[in-house]
Amino acid sequence: MNIEREKFEKLIQRVEELKKSGSFDLSLEEDLSIAIMNLVSLEEHFFFTRSKTKNDSYLDMLEETRGVRKELLAKMIPAHEGETWCISKHLLAASMRIMEVATKLQSDGKKDEAKDMFEKAYRIYAMFWGIRLRLIDLSGVKKISDAAISASSENPKKPWTVEDIVEKLVNCCDE
Repeated sequence: MNIEREKFEKLIQRVEELKKSGSFDLSLEEDLSIAIMNLVSLEEHFFFTRSKTKNDSYLDMLEETRGVRKELLAKMIPAHEGETWCISKHLLAASMRIMEVATKLQSDGKKDEAKDMFEKAYRIYAMFWGIRLRLIDLSGVKKISDAAISASSENPKKPWTVEDIVEKLVNCCDE
């Protein structure tokens, strides 16, 4: 998914205005997105632990965790259209799981496979931000060509990808 440089500049301007007004903090939102990923993972773990132990108290913890996750996701996706709420949840969950697979591959010494998985995880995470920042028109979602993905965002003749935008905008270390 490519974003024209002009649209990107307008987005940067809009984000800077929001930052100045104090109503939008991307580093805070990045932390919140990671928290939501972990809450989805907790829901899964409570489900599987209940299934393995038959201890229904895990279902109570699942329900409570789900409530917190729903509340926090609503802070990030307050006005949604179509299925953007569920899409957002599943993009975050998939990104987290792919990161975990990549970490395991890395630990097993499978560095090339791990790198590929980390790149996929980031791409999925960038899709979430594309939806969050309303950069993605879901009615026109299509496969991104490999050429577009590998194109350098430093080349002014090439359109920006969602990944380029996330890299420029979402920086947890920029406080």
